[in-house]
Amino acid sequence: MARRKVRKAKRKLKKNAKFVIFILVLIVGFISVFSIFNLSFDKRRDEPRKEVPKKEVKKPKEYSLKLFMVGDALIHSAVYQDAKQSDGSYDFKPMLEYIKPISSRYDLVYYNQETILGGPELGYSNYPRFNSPYEVGDAFIDAGFNLVSLATNHTMDKGEKGVINSVNYWKSKGDVVSAGQWSSQDERDEVKIYEKNGIKYAFFSYTTWTNGLETPIGKEYLNNVYSDEKAKSDIEKVRDKVDVVMVAMHWGTEYSLGVSSAQATIADYLSSLGVDIIIGAHPHVVEPVEYINNGRTFVIYSLGNFISDQEGNERLTGLMMELTIKKVVDINDEVTITVESPKAELTYTKSYYGRKRNFRVYPYNQLNNTLLPNYMNYYEKYKGIVSERYPELVWGLDGE
Repeated sequence: MARRKVRKAKRKLKKNAKFVIFILVLIVGFISVFSIFNLSFDKRRDEPRKEVPKKEVKKPKEYSLKLFMVGDALIHSAVYQDAKQSDGSYDFKPMLEYIKPISSRYDLVYYNQETILGGPELGYSNYPRFNSPYEVGDAFIDAGFNLVSLATNHTMDKGEKGVINSVNYWKSKGDVVSAGQWSSQDERDEVKIYEKNGIKYAFFSYTTWTNGLETPIGKEYLNNVYSDEKAKSDIEKVRDKVDVVMVAMHWGTEYSLGVSSAQATIADYLSSLGVDIIIGAHPHVVEPVEYINNGRTFVIYSLGNFISDQEGNERLTGLMMELTIKKVVDINDEVTITVESPKAELTYTKSYYGRKRNFRVYPYNQLNNTLLPNYMNYYEKYKGIVSERYPELVWGLDGE
């Protein structure tokens, strides 16, 4: 009996020992697993976190372009003689010294080269058939001008040779866009698209006047004389390829402060073709500005003279204009173009010593009664003419 109890006790002890061992194994296993997990966790914690890529949210894109414009460079003999240096060269840069700080701040800077830059070989000349030194162009380029209208009633003053010399001069200025004169029909018909600040534009220059100096038959490309058919053909080639179409128009009635019916008719037709901005020249005095066709087109009927030796304050007063071109591409890639925030300032060409020396172009806001007696009366008069059709016009330019 005692032996059986001893056997039972041994079996029980054995059983308990197995149970203890099993428990110990479980504990050791748990500790091992926990250690491995903890070590893996620590490693993961030490590794750099991988950023979960965020879904890109498409935003509208906005582009902006500032356009600055002045009128005619009408280079009479007194102007180029004043610019002549002792070595026989010409320097017109001092004449623009009060304009350059303004004009050089803009993206596109426009003027109308009224007189042909035919070069010295053709002899410099005055009215009625002008020829002006290349250095006129150099001075405007130095002041930031990079958009030039060349189709005028004086284009053919020195014949075909004068035009070819002019075209070659402007071709040599790589950063300047010019239009209105060409050296071949192929060159004239080439589709030209330009881009600035992400905005694509086309630029055309036409004249309705030739002073009776017609281009030779078969060489009509020398001077871009306006016709509805020609404008339609030109503009349709580019309208769907660009954001903005600009047209420089040599039109209107000389010395008229009002808008002629012919100007209004052409402006309305160009607007119907999709032209955004029309820049007028030829009257040699300032004329009104306005939006036409429910804001479709901004028209400057005449910027007047920028620099000249003409008589009278009306002909010595010009207009500086600023426009902002904006392009918005929405999240569906739809493009909206606006021509907005028109701003203006007047200029005055002053000379001394019998109006034949030290020509300078002044913004009216830099004049005083010594430079131009009663200048504020003139200022208010010409402001009224310019803003007659657009009273909301803001006066004062801000550049950038």
